[in-house]
Amino acid sequence: MASTMVAVGLTIAAAGFAGRYVLQAMKHMEPQVKQVSQSLPKSAFSGGYYRGGFEPKMTKREAALILGVSPTANKGKIRDAHQ
Repeated sequence: MASTMVAVGLTIAAAGFAGRYVLQAMKHMEPQVKQVSQSLPKSAFSGGYYRGGFEPKMTKREAALILGVSPTANKGKIRDAHQ
């Protein structure tokens, strides 16, 4: 019984030290993570998509805004943006 309690106590202490180490490491990595996240291209998750009001029938302009291409883009660019 006593050996089990010692093992549980050591496990809890090890988890505490590991958690402390991880938090300190994350604090030192924060500026690097911010720099990398700013250098990533905009995507649908980062606010780079069209949020405007939609008309009952989609126009070419709306479709181009949603895909992030020019309304006069050729079929190849539209296909690449859609994928």
